[in-house]
Parts: sequence; C-alpha cells; structure tokens
Amino acid sequence: MNAAELKQIANDLRLTAVEMVYKGKDGHPGPALSIADIVSVLYFDEMRVDPRNPNWEDRDRFILSKGHACPIYYAALSKKGYFGEEVEDFQLRALGSKFQGHPVMNKTKGVDMTSGSLGNGISIGSGMAIAGKYLGKDYNVFVITGDGELQEGVCWEGINSAAGHHLDNLIVFVDKNGWQSGGSIEETIGSNNIKDRFEAFGWDAQEIDGHNIEEIQKAISNAKNVKGKPSVIVCACTKGKGIPYMENNNAWHKGVPTQEQYEEARKVLGGVL
Repeated sequence: MNAAELKQIANDLRLTAVEMVYKGKDGHPGPALSIADIVSVLYFDEMRVDPRNPNWEDRDRFILSKGHACPIYYAALSKKGYFGEEVEDFQLRALGSKFQGHPVMNKTKGVDMTSGSLGNGISIGSGMAIAGKYLGKDYNVFVITGDGELQEGVCWEGINSAAGHHLDNLIVFVDKNGWQSGGSIEETIGSNNIKDRFEAFGWDAQEIDGHNIEEIQKAISNAKNVKGKPSVIVCACTKGKGIPYMENNNAWHKGVPTQEQYEEARKVLGGVL
C-alpha cells in the first residue's frame, strides 16, 4: 500500500480513537494518536495476520506494551476486520465491554498479549521470538513501547536477553514523544539517548520520524534484513499528533474532549458533522 493510502488510514484510526474516548467518557487519546502512523503501517502494509483466523500459528505477533494507548489498537483491529463489520460503539472501558482500558488477550480478538502493566512488552515479545526460533517459524514479533516506559528496569532485562538470544525476529518501536503521565522525560530521567542505550546492549538501532510513512516502511525493511541481533526503531513522535489542541500537550495523556473539542477534532481529521 502506498504512503498516501496509509496516511489516510492513520487519520481514520485517529478519528475512531477520539470518537471512542469521547463516547466512552474515558481514555488516553494523546498516547494513542502518537503511534497511529506506526500502527497503520504494521496492520495495513506489513504484518502477516488473518482476521478470520486470529490464532493462526504462523502469524506475526504484535504487543502494545504501552497498553493505555489501546484506542488506536482497537481502531486498527476493527478496520482490519477482526470483529466483522467495523464497530460503531466500542463502549471503551465499560463494565463487561471487550474493549477495556488496556488490551486483554482473552477478551478481544486479535490481541496477542494482555498489556498495560508498563515495562513488560519487550520481555514478553522476546519470549514469543524465542518460541518462534525454537519451533522453526518465520514469523516476526513487533512491540511498541514508550520512552517513558523504558524507565522500567524490566525493559532492560528483556533488552539484554533478546540480544543474548540473537533475536533477529524481534522488532521494537519506541514512541519517543518526550512525555509520560507525570511530566516530561527531561524532568524525570534527563537524557533520552535511546538509540545509544540499545546499541550498547547489542541491538541494531535506527532513528526515524515516527509520522513519516515511507521512513517507517524503510526502517522495517532494514530491520528485517538484520541478522543475528534484535532491532529497535526509535520514532520521533508528537503526543496527540493530528489534533492541534492535543499536540505536545501532556494534559491529553488522559482526558475526554468536550463536544466542541470533539467536533473540532472531526473537522481536522476529516469526519463529517
């Protein structure tokens, strides 16, 4: 699929995610919007998956380690056809809904791993990648984590283990948007030299614009050609990307648009009022 088509899908996913939060009256729009372009490329251009057979053994695996960004994940699964027709009302975070505030693998079709307890995605993805090697499978494991999340020590245990096992079937994206729930990365940990740190652990590392579709596609292609080591793609992203009043505004880490704000978001993203 070409870049223009994938960009349109990314904006469609953003619109669905914002609508999901607005109707559900809860959720994390900022972290969801920042990864829309990455998710668009993965689900509509790159990953080998079959919505009619979500548990297909040879499918590529995906883990949204920053599970609170799940509105964009649910939007992609819906558009991809995992639930039949596209979902009109996700009832996000509602009691009994299959679309909870963090992904649950036994509740929602297409979710490969429950996530949201921050820090676990890379380690779990490493385990999936090891299993693939052991079973002689050719699938790849893709993980999206956040730059704030990388402050969790368990991330680096997984990063170390993945290098030690030479997991060239593991590709991690870092949403480097400079924020976490409590403030900026600069305020909490200081230096955000993610590429250098991964390289020090023996990973292949690239830095790209996380909103440039062609750069995302090329980085994935490069990563798949790396042999003997796992790959990380450090993506410079903007939290709340696509909606001007949300962009780089950490107040939208978690929050619900008013009706006026929701209508503005729909206009910006191409929705029909």
